[in-house]
Amino acid sequence: MDLYEYQARDLFERYEVPVLAGIVADTAEEVRAAAEKLGGVVVVKAQVKTGGRGKAGGVKVAKNPDEAFEAAQQILGLDIKGHTVERVMVAAGADIREEFYFSVLLDRANRSYLSLCSVEGGMEIEQLAVEKPEALARIEVDPITGIDAAKAEEIARAANFPEELVAKVVPVFQKLYAVYAGEDATLVEVNPLVLTGEGEIIALDGKVSLDENAEFRHSEHAELADKSTEDPLEAQAKEQDLNYVKLDGEVGVIGNGAGLVMSTLDVVAYAGERHGGVKPANFLDIGGGASADVMAAGLDVILGDPQVKSVFVNVFGGITACDAVANGIVGALDKLGDTANKPLVVRLDGNNVDEGRAILERAAHPLVTLMPTMDEGADKAAELANAR
Repeated sequence: MDLYEYQARDLFERYEVPVLAGIVADTAEEVRAAAEKLGGVVVVKAQVKTGGRGKAGGVKVAKNPDEAFEAAQQILGLDIKGHTVERVMVAAGADIREEFYFSVLLDRANRSYLSLCSVEGGMEIEQLAVEKPEALARIEVDPITGIDAAKAEEIARAANFPEELVAKVVPVFQKLYAVYAGEDATLVEVNPLVLTGEGEIIALDGKVSLDENAEFRHSEHAELADKSTEDPLEAQAKEQDLNYVKLDGEVGVIGNGAGLVMSTLDVVAYAGERHGGVKPANFLDIGGGASADVMAAGLDVILGDPQVKSVFVNVFGGITACDAVANGIVGALDKLGDTANKPLVVRLDGNNVDEGRAILERAAHPLVTLMPTMDEGADKAAELANAR
């Protein structure tokens, strides 16, 4: 889960990372009041989960409350890369002397953590990595020891911080890592980390991504989710503990096991090339428990997508045998009743496949077409979707 900047700022403050005062506002009048409260120069910053806010006009400096009000009127409602600005943060102004970059992230390829750091902050890190790779230090961080004082100093020196600043940034790096580890994050990024005219190191803009797999350790993270931006189908699936991701196609896909579902997406995409260019509409892994309730929940989510024109159920029976899956499908269709109104193509294989197929044949549900192989099932599902 990606956090908004104001949420990252609040998280930083909790871990004693040096930040500036900030007030969240939803209207121009609230922005004026926030500017009056903070006093002096403020920055009105769009709160959207995407980069490039400044270039899009989503960050404006205001010298007084009236200018802040005008800035808010320009920013609120602005479209930034498909994200509509509904909220802004009014942040206290800073006397910026220098800008730096720091991040710690999950390095999946090396099964470790990685810190990226540079004395050249303020620009997009991707651009810096391409144009001046030598200016970006890449330091592996052992997940067991993390970023202690010695590692923080190693990062600072590798990033070519001036000697007089090393002692200033070391404790900040340690505190930012404390955010990363303490909140089970996959990314903590500060761009820019600034040196002010008063000689202070401040985290001026923060980005934090939290590992949703660690939610069981952080019940408070649920309060950070923005329900208004969640896809309603993905939210519904999440409530049912289903592994679901919405895509842009027309063929709904249900399978048991992530690997099988991924393979099914590919096969459906290839089949769709022969049938009007239809594509997979989703990723839905029901796991091993293909009971009637689980299958009904999955079908309910997929059939609720107006883009879906057919559904391909592709199951390889293992611990959960094919007869149990077949009973689940029959029970799900009975449970859903008239809301199940799109054709289903079913392919079963593996444990108790003959019994499973017999159950579906006896049920003879008008929506169900039973196919013997994955390729044939995908082709039939694509054909049915193209015909509707």
